[in-house]
Amino acid sequence: MPHFLTLQHQKFTYKQISSGEYLTQKLDDYSLATLNFCADWLQGKASFTIHTSGSTGQPKPIELTRTQMQVSAQMTGQALGLRSDDSAFICLNTSYIAGVMMLVRGFELGLQMTIVAPSSHPLQHWSIAPIFDFTALVPLQIQTILQEKNGKNWLNAAKAVIVGGAPVSYALEQQLKKLTAPTYATYGMTETVTHIALRRISGQQSNDYYETLPQVTIQQDVRHCLQIKSPTTLNQWITTNDLVELMAPNQFKWLGRIDRVMNSGGVKVQAEKVEKVLAQALHQQQISCRFFVAGMPHDRLGEQVVAILEVSVLEETTRTQLLLMLKENLSLYEVPKAIYNIPRFAETPTAKIDRLQTLQQIATK
Repeated sequence: MPHFLTLQHQKFTYKQISSGEYLTQKLDDYSLATLNFCADWLQGKASFTIHTSGSTGQPKPIELTRTQMQVSAQMTGQALGLRSDDSAFICLNTSYIAGVMMLVRGFELGLQMTIVAPSSHPLQHWSIAPIFDFTALVPLQIQTILQEKNGKNWLNAAKAVIVGGAPVSYALEQQLKKLTAPTYATYGMTETVTHIALRRISGQQSNDYYETLPQVTIQQDVRHCLQIKSPTTLNQWITTNDLVELMAPNQFKWLGRIDRVMNSGGVKVQAEKVEKVLAQALHQQQISCRFFVAGMPHDRLGEQVVAILEVSVLEETTRTQLLLMLKENLSLYEVPKAIYNIPRFAETPTAKIDRLQTLQQIATK
């Protein structure tokens, strides 16, 4: 069982943390906040207030019990085959549920933790990055790692890699499929104490559906949205706004958010369906950028479908070619009526795209 962790390349023993001895040192704000949580956990604190990221609504505080978080950690450990003394690399923001639960997994599963402040380039402070058994990354981080000389080898040395916090793009998924290390997209939220289902991305075992963790029960409501019950939800049903197709009692395909259904001329259009086709078109045009599809007010249609790309310049010939490719694979009402470009998307505190604020920027241009 580990008796210390490494934070920002400095070792702290569990005794130093639980006793509060770390408070005598000069620490940056991130390190201090991280160690404060670790001290609370080691001292046996019974409940924790975690704030949602605000990616699908206003950020709000969620009260989670220690037991809920412990059960979540054990479920993940069982699903991924993690063992005591495995090493974990933690580079997600520990102010939010994904980063917090990496710490909890470290303590509960007996993992040797190495923690760095969140950034798009998590391996930047090593000339040769040490190998880890387990890590959790957001898509931007794993994309950056893949671009490094030995990034693919670094990932392939892991026992398990989980990717969450934002959708995995079509182009990135094509790269991740070539990895040999078990690599998974995650499905979950603060209310479910991070992920309750995993989708294998890498290797020959890759698939397009999520499989629930042990002890998780799922069903659909009348809207065909996912409902979840597990020990992490205190065995209470949680209703989501995620449209799904149930494949089996423990498997589902994610179709999109019901609040991202656009009504264009009386026809319902699922934004994520259009985004999937747009992703393939961008990949064929060798354009690598963030993007999203949304509805903008329109006098005749009510809402018109538009696409927004995070690029400084978009040639008109390229814009025209993208629209032609979309018309080949989408119905008349699904095809975006316009493709806008903007140099930089507005973001939430967890670096997710703030669609509403970005659309407001487009509308005022």
